[in-house]
Amino acid sequence: MAIVNRLTVDGRDYFLPDPVTGLKTQILEAIKAGGGYVNIPPLRGGPGIDILFSPGMPVTWSQIDVGDSPSAADDTPVDAPDEFTL
Repeated sequence: MAIVNRLTVDGRDYFLPDPVTGLKTQILEAIKAGGGYVNIPPLRGGPGIDILFSPGMPVTWSQIDVGDSPSAADDTPVDAPDEFTL
């Protein structure tokens, strides 16, 4: 299983790969300094996005387990007869 981190900033969600320890530190430092921009890297390729963090801004972190492949139950064929067929 892969772990994806969700960062919610002022009601907007950003999904990030592990590790996020350095990013958490940058955000905390920006807030302690009274505000500052932090680059949030993308889940996949790209330049990321700069977000201005400031004291009092609602920021929430959560982790989501993402399965690598569908479960075996999803591969079960649907060949059961229909009860309502005449």
